[in-house]
Amino acid sequence: MGAPLLALTVAAADRSFFEWVAYLFARYGSMFLSGAEVTLLISLSGTIVGFAIGLLIGVVRTVPRRPEASWPAKALRKVVDVLLMVYIEVFRGTPMIVQAMVIFYGTAQAFGVRIPYLLAGFAIVSINTGAYMAEIVRGGILSIDKGQFEAAHSIGMTHGQTMMNVVLPQAIRNILPALGNEFVINIKDTSVLNVISVSELFFETKSVAGTSYKTFETFFIASVMYLVMTFTVTRILRLIERKMEGKSTYTIHGSQTTPESEIRIRGGV
Repeated sequence: MGAPLLALTVAAADRSFFEWVAYLFARYGSMFLSGAEVTLLISLSGTIVGFAIGLLIGVVRTVPRRPEASWPAKALRKVVDVLLMVYIEVFRGTPMIVQAMVIFYGTAQAFGVRIPYLLAGFAIVSINTGAYMAEIVRGGILSIDKGQFEAAHSIGMTHGQTMMNVVLPQAIRNILPALGNEFVINIKDTSVLNVISVSELFFETKSVAGTSYKTFETFFIASVMYLVMTFTVTRILRLIERKMEGKSTYTIHGSQTTPESEIRIRGGV
């Protein structure tokens, strides 16, 4: 039995770098793909929920203050503003890996609540993304010309109607690149969730590296998979941005122009 084992050892030693990469992916491909699936699931769902959180906070923080409001309403507004500011500053000012440790292990130690790994990862990414998106949404709303607010109010629209029908559609289009960037960041940042044993791509890669003792080759595979995911997401988001911008050629209907007479508008109106 010694001779066959020696032959196998020599054959393994003669493998080139890319032969090892192919071998590891063929043998442990299910683990890599499972980790990539969890990474995409947490990053996508966390980005969507985080965007909803940020959208809500951004709208609340841009509600105009009314001088005629009662003092309880003013006090409530002040408390809400302070709480939202604390939330934003805390989650933007601390690393996600620390937040993961505090939320997962801290809740278990302080309250005796053991959050499931996947749910904990989803909550951490969502809350963290919400803090960043809140400022992005607020900036997007403030970038809209004030004349549009005044025009909407002049025809009888309430603040809520103005936001829903006039401001937010433009603001969301303006912040779409930042939203896509946040999604790409979340794909990479889910790797920190391995500290709470979430079985995402980095966690599975560490397991394969510990089993095969081929760290360089194993993490090369993970690097390629991360690159493929981020590149694909970036291309898809670029396509969505172009769709939201609309066609570059418009025909003014109801005017004296003929179908052949068109106005070409580049980069939006």
